[in-house]
Amino acid sequence: MDGQTIAIIAALMCVGAMLYTAVGHAGASAYLAIMALFSIAPETMRPTALVLNILVASFTSWRFIRAGQFDLRLALPFVLGALPLAFLGGRLHVPPELYRPLVGGVLLLAGARLLWPRPLGSQAAISRPPIAASLASGGAIGLLSGLTGTGGGIFLSPLLIFFGWAPPRLASGIAAVFILSNSLSGLAGNLSSVGRLPAELPYFIAAVAVGAAIGTNFGVARLPTARLLQALGIVLIIAGAKLVLT
Repeated sequence: MDGQTIAIIAALMCVGAMLYTAVGHAGASAYLAIMALFSIAPETMRPTALVLNILVASFTSWRFIRAGQFDLRLALPFVLGALPLAFLGGRLHVPPELYRPLVGGVLLLAGARLLWPRPLGSQAAISRPPIAASLASGGAIGLLSGLTGTGGGIFLSPLLIFFGWAPPRLASGIAAVFILSNSLSGLAGNLSSVGRLPAELPYFIAAVAVGAAIGTNFGVARLPTARLLQALGIVLIIAGAKLVLT
């Protein structure tokens, strides 16, 4: 990989981290989209996205918890349901011919969510979910996260808001911690994959660290990011379609 390509990928990852962390996410779907656009090998994509996710989600979780935008009692059942299945998903080997359309589908769903024209729920009526529903939905998202190398926040946040289980700001904080635990579990499930991490990883780590520092400031300060996220949604849909169709 030449220096110009590395610089472009790092810059795009920085922007992805900035936009995603503003809403409590770590950006794995964006990193996967960027790597897909540059035709990086599927066996490299998943561990790279997870390592970047762990770094970014750690910082994002700290910022949102510190700002009081987290509820342990609400988050814990989702996390407990997700951890074993994220580990299982990380252990499973997915052939490239299956991995590409699977990740492509995740990116298409993520992009559609970012392009959603209005909030998925109201803050007017908030109620805690049944424990069984939290465990089951957490487990389903965890398995998908482990298989694809994502943290699952792009699915958890709208789920919490749509069913009125958490207001948007609190949903962002819960998603950050959920992403961190899922990413750790998914990577632990396939530690051998770290041998496929690219030599350029330090540049990508530095890029997402800068993006996370900027993005969490947007998130904690509650500055508007809707239009930027919609633009990112278009990128995800393009990359997802590329993976599905090739």
